[in-house]
Amino acid sequence: MKNILKNITLFTLFSSIAACSLVEPVDENLLGEERLNFDPAFAEGVLLNAYENMVDQFAFTDVATDDAVHNYLSGYRRMATGEWNAQNAFTSRWWQYEHVLYANKFITLIDEVVWKRDEETNALFKERLYGEAVALRALRHFWILQEHGGRGQSGQLLGIPYITEFYEFDADFNTPRLGFEETVTQIIADFDEALEYLPMDYDGDLAKRPSRYNDSDDDKYQFVFGKDQDARINGRIIKAFKAKLYLLAASPAYMNGQGGYYQDAADILAELLNDIGGIGGLDPTGHYNFYEFPIGTRNFPEVLWRGNASAGMTWVESQHFPPSLNGSGQLNPSQNLVEAFPMLDGFPFSELHPDYNATNPFENRDTRLQRYILYNGNDLNGRVININSAGVDGIDQVSQRSTRSGHYLKKLLDQKINISADGSISASEKFNVYVRYTDLFLMLAEAANELGGPDQMVGGMSARNILAAIRARAGIGLENSDAYLSSIASQEDMRNLIRNERRLELCFEGHRLYDLRRWNIFDETPDAIGLQFNGGEYNGFSVEPRLYNANANYAPIPQNEVVRFNLIEQNEGW
Repeated sequence: MKNILKNITLFTLFSSIAACSLVEPVDENLLGEERLNFDPAFAEGVLLNAYENMVDQFAFTDVATDDAVHNYLSGYRRMATGEWNAQNAFTSRWWQYEHVLYANKFITLIDEVVWKRDEETNALFKERLYGEAVALRALRHFWILQEHGGRGQSGQLLGIPYITEFYEFDADFNTPRLGFEETVTQIIADFDEALEYLPMDYDGDLAKRPSRYNDSDDDKYQFVFGKDQDARINGRIIKAFKAKLYLLAASPAYMNGQGGYYQDAADILAELLNDIGGIGGLDPTGHYNFYEFPIGTRNFPEVLWRGNASAGMTWVESQHFPPSLNGSGQLNPSQNLVEAFPMLDGFPFSELHPDYNATNPFENRDTRLQRYILYNGNDLNGRVININSAGVDGIDQVSQRSTRSGHYLKKLLDQKINISADGSISASEKFNVYVRYTDLFLMLAEAANELGGPDQMVGGMSARNILAAIRARAGIGLENSDAYLSSIASQEDMRNLIRNERRLELCFEGHRLYDLRRWNIFDETPDAIGLQFNGGEYNGFSVEPRLYNANANYAPIPQNEVVRFNLIEQNEGW
């Protein structure tokens, strides 16, 4: 931990703040810590650093699972093929403590800064900013727990160190891990405290303001909590992450249904989803690209929280377009994932299915397959990609550019992009997504099923009717009823179907790695397979092994932290 904590000295803190685009530079930057007490913009830069480097959909951790492979020697590829250890903690989030410390530092500054000259407005700013800092502190700890919580060498289920103060460079960094449930309790306490200070939405709606602001001047409240703050963390986002934390805690790798966490998750999720109309509020378009902005707006009904739109994210296309379109084709979806997409009538993919076409196994399939994966004969904005041995898009044709699995990524890419041979690229606005509603619907389906099976109702919704809506959106069961979903009778069968729907809907958004681990089955990950077209028929082949041991469900803490600090207990098997 000291590797991170010792670097958050005031020197580093000021350096990063000075680089923030929202802060005006001072001649030669000669002002020091005292500036934090009289310059609100400079002081808020500390909080803005707590917002930096959020976990988003572009991590592409799917390469460490059975859903994809890389065509170059990435850390995730090394992880999947046997090099994952405490020295090579490829997915570590221990660095998130840096952002915890930014939040804690900001909390120490809030009362020292005059945010606005008007006394009441100043007090409202202090309370809102305090709520944001506490919420961000909880959120960062959640992400660290998701990665590093697990069973320690002692056999005890452990959480992580919970840091609620700013550590100076000479502080004692030797902080032990809390128990797992104790960590959950600490995170929830911070989330709940933040909810006292933050509105559900930054819309200035006086009817929805937290009770502590009931006596505030209406205009001043609306000024501080209005639409101008919309990108900041709010009550709705906090509740979504509380539900994520409860579902994590309830999952088989942790409390395994004990402690009432499934019910806690379901209650919050039902509240959030009913607030947008229940199942009727599911975005009927099924947005998955996050760049095709609806006409007249820059918002999606699907997205609960996102970053700012940026025109500088064309690296996604440069890295993942196939080589015939001057991309590097880095992420290659596996045939394992392709076969997880059902037939169009909803029944699982099978060569024995009456609608299976051996000469084109992509026909009569769930429409998400065509939208998410660039398979042989599929296209990018009309540009058909032929993945055969004759061209550069064929398997292993060009080192570190051609596919290794027989497929390329399509989801998340702006298909209208053009990349010239010299590497120049047309513009495309995109944004990072932190939470979207389909994830929450699938979380509720999972929690409800675990509470009472396929038809257990929570807030008027059940696993069955949630999945029916999501699958219908993908075109399943439109011509006929979804007979396969109707046939699901047991909790176990519904559990498997929910897990598969999460795999499909959320593919390439960074969820599967953590789903497999919390379900306690990551160590069972099968080898990645591919599909080759020889001009007449398709044949499967082995692409890459998945070499995970029994300890894989709990990630290691970076070994240098454990060596330096004897109070930090390593997870079992690392």
